[in-house]
Amino acid sequence: MTDYDDIDILLVEDEPIDAEMTIQALRRGNLANRLYWARDGVEALDFVLCRGAFADRDPLHATKLVLLDLKMPRMSGLELLQTLKTNADTQKIPIVVMTSSKHDRDIAESYRLGANGYVTKPVNFDRFSAAIRNIGTYWLVLNQAPTP
Repeated sequence: MTDYDDIDILLVEDEPIDAEMTIQALRRGNLANRLYWARDGVEALDFVLCRGAFADRDPLHATKLVLLDLKMPRMSGLELLQTLKTNADTQKIPIVVMTSSKHDRDIAESYRLGANGYVTKPVNFDRFSAAIRNIGTYWLVLNQAPTP
């Protein structure tokens, strides 16, 4: 078993500052001890599907939550969302879109593709931290997920 096998949260974010703020907020809520940060959609897809650099990762250790930015290089968040939600092996993984976009078309498209939630990143750090902690607490502690 590798360090990648017991990941609860997959953070998919290309902006280092946003990623660090998210990780700090999850740490404050004691929710970041089993987190992996993917810097784009291609890396995230390889991680979830246990291929490429993550080929030795055990697919039976499913990620419990994906926090997904929309605007990323190589593969957009919408492309990753669609890929994961149309794959029978990954479609049950909760995916919460976290983005700065408030565009109705992004919100509608995210839900159409199967997003479980859509959160606009607050500009204020305290509000951002609270939003992230609430998301983590709900999906990792309160929500009852189906067994794989």
